[in-house]
Amino acid sequence: MAERVLYLVGCAAPPVRDLGTFVALLQARGWDVCVIATPTAAGWVDGDALAVQTGYPVLSAARRPDVVGGLPRADVVVVAPATFNTVNKWAAGISDTLALGVLNEAIGLRLPVYVAPYAKATLAAHPAFGESLTKLARWGVTVLPNELIRPVEGQSFRWARLLDSIPG
Repeated sequence: MAERVLYLVGCAAPPVRDLGTFVALLQARGWDVCVIATPTAAGWVDGDALAVQTGYPVLSAARRPDVVGGLPRADVVVVAPATFNTVNKWAAGISDTLALGVLNEAIGLRLPVYVAPYAKATLAAHPAFGESLTKLARWGVTVLPNELIRPVEGQSFRWARLLDSIPG
């Protein structure tokens, strides 16, 4: 039985292809990690490798009602990378994917939630994006800086910085 469970929601942005790196960092800190991918991101990650690494299947769709089981209950939820689309749908309360349903429920459960946006400057400048991030912050979500606005040369995503933002 897991002691500290972290749901890692990955969206369809280039860094999601390197999610295994972040999973390893989280595991080194004692987290039991469950990966939930948006439908598009599910096709970008190596679900089999992540399942071996975490011990849980990578989920991207709700299980059928007749299927028993599922993931252990989350203590913390992290969304990384979080796309323009996911951030805006989430802030609007839309749950048309498993990932968005998990994120909306996490707010309702008052779980600690961390979002690491990854949106190019033209999308980050759209008024809806800033409003959505502000709304999520008001609801208790910890909003981290947009990784794509100030990229570090030779590195697409600063997983270690994200890790340092998560207590425990």
